[in-house]
Amino acid sequence: MTPVPPPFDPELAAALELIKDVISPALTMDEIAGIRQGPGIQMLAQLDLTMDGFFEVEDRTVPGPEGAPEISLLICRPAAAADAGPRPVIYHIHGGGMVIGNNRVGVDVPLSWAKEVDAVVVSVEYRLAPEDPYPAQIDDVYAGLEWTAKHAAELGGDPQRIVVAGASAGGGLSAALALLTRDRKGPELIGQLLMCPMLDDRNDTPSAHQMAGLGVWDRTANETGWTALLGERRGGPDVPAYAAPARAEDLTGLPPAFLDVGSTETFRDEVVAYASRIWQAGGVAELHVWPGGFHGFDGFAPQAALSQACRSAQLAWLKRLLGG
Repeated sequence: MTPVPPPFDPELAAALELIKDVISPALTMDEIAGIRQGPGIQMLAQLDLTMDGFFEVEDRTVPGPEGAPEISLLICRPAAAADAGPRPVIYHIHGGGMVIGNNRVGVDVPLSWAKEVDAVVVSVEYRLAPEDPYPAQIDDVYAGLEWTAKHAAELGGDPQRIVVAGASAGGGLSAALALLTRDRKGPELIGQLLMCPMLDDRNDTPSAHQMAGLGVWDRTANETGWTALLGERRGGPDVPAYAAPARAEDLTGLPPAFLDVGSTETFRDEVVAYASRIWQAGGVAELHVWPGGFHGFDGFAPQAALSQACRSAQLAWLKRLLGG
């Protein structure tokens, strides 16, 4: 018997009703190409990334992983001169289920934080599955981080104060990047901000079953994204942690983490489990489970009370991390 799902927050339920004919929760492989060409992605080109002139915006092409194509970085730095030396850097990784999106997807959120904490934002573009399966994505974001750390000074940034942040697939890649930089002894991150992160390819938690057919990203969509990334390896015994961070056996030595997730979404249980395992490993994590929140609710319904509480919690954590 399918377990009864918890109820959506009333404001968010109303938002879901408005978008239900536009966004299906059950993405399939043959729908990926159409979504990539859809109006949502195209509208991103019209965003005012300067935030009314606060940021100087630049697209920079930098070397990718060895033997792979170059990657595109969106660099947004405050236009005003820094009064207190180099600024912190928010290294942003976009969402999109590993199969859609570019470095402008979701960047409005880190830009809003950066305006509050006077930070540089670098948003990385990575190759998408299924055309480029694992490890293309983590290799690209690692190469982008290495470039960012090496060139932070010329961006007005501090290479000793880099925070990685992402939502959904970007949250999963952020967690994977924290694991990879630890293991390679690469650029040191001071924090990881994981918003509704996509962490577990096995797709078998109670919340994955409970929320099937509901919200904006359900178990079918999740299977599509992970299969595009991993092919036949998905759900099997040999999936590496740099693809699916929930597979990591060792969560020691990671930078402080912020994790949040809705109570009414597919990823709820894997996110709660990941936070718990960070604590069990002696690490630092702050976890928020937003009651009645569906996947990405704060982006779909930014004026809802729950969305505003969610955004406030993210910013408050970042301010504490940066000491301001």
